[in-house]
Amino acid sequence: MARIGIAGLGRMGSAMAERLLDQGHALTVWNRSPDKAAPLVARGAARAATPAELAGAADVIITILADSAALEQVFGGEQGILAADLTGRLVIEMSTVRPEVQAALAERVRARGGAHVECPVGGTTGPARQGKLLGLAGGEAADVARAKPVLDDLCRRVEHVGPVGAGASMKLAINLPLLVYYQALGEALTLCQHLGRDPAWLMELFSDTSGGPNVLKNRGPAIAQALQGGDPTPRTFDVDLVRKDLRTMLEEARALGADLPVVARVLEVYDGASAAGWGGRDASTLPAWWPGRARG
Repeated sequence: MARIGIAGLGRMGSAMAERLLDQGHALTVWNRSPDKAAPLVARGAARAATPAELAGAADVIITILADSAALEQVFGGEQGILAADLTGRLVIEMSTVRPEVQAALAERVRARGGAHVECPVGGTTGPARQGKLLGLAGGEAADVARAKPVLDDLCRRVEHVGPVGAGASMKLAINLPLLVYYQALGEALTLCQHLGRDPAWLMELFSDTSGGPNVLKNRGPAIAQALQGGDPTPRTFDVDLVRKDLRTMLEEARALGADLPVVARVLEVYDGASAAGWGGRDASTLPAWWPGRARG
């Protein structure tokens, strides 16, 4: 089994760490808030004091962080991953950021002797714990092949989609319809909420139509709970994180000379939901916010 280090123990990083421990890997972890490492240490993981120490203890270094600023904090500086000798080591970077960020980071990793594969993933914490994520790998073929045994422990499917940066492009593209759908569903419910039908029945009906995406089969009960005034848990992909992804999509589209008018409008709605106190709620609850706002 590989010696693996994970930097970034948010919801997804922690879930992936649990999965890798279940698969028998020797694991070292680091997080800016050390307390998040405690449950993993209790299960046998080692805790590194710095990202550089983590890199020195691992053959494969996985990072999954909030944004490009967080990436710079973890990789740069005197105690960052890039301060370590990365000769012979493989970095698997799994954050959702712009392609140019991944490409620039790959050059810095190579300059320190390491190999770099980006692999943002589709899925949330449940699939992460079960090894059922969708991996979108970008990198040199030999590097992706080297990463694949570890990625196969985390993912039900791993696609090598192109060079470094291609995975980021695909992740933004794949996330876009889902995030837009939550707003579309909220608008659809505005048209039928006055009928007074049971929210669970509504979600089951919507999921059985030609316009019902796969997400309704998993998140339909949580949406129904939100429609009844609840705040379902666990929170896997909150509204504020969605706002970051939508902004990233718009930035990337502008760099490509394109417009995303639907995304721009949906971001305005998510911004409004966040301002109304929904920023920390799971994004799947957004369809419950829009009908109430529209009536207001």
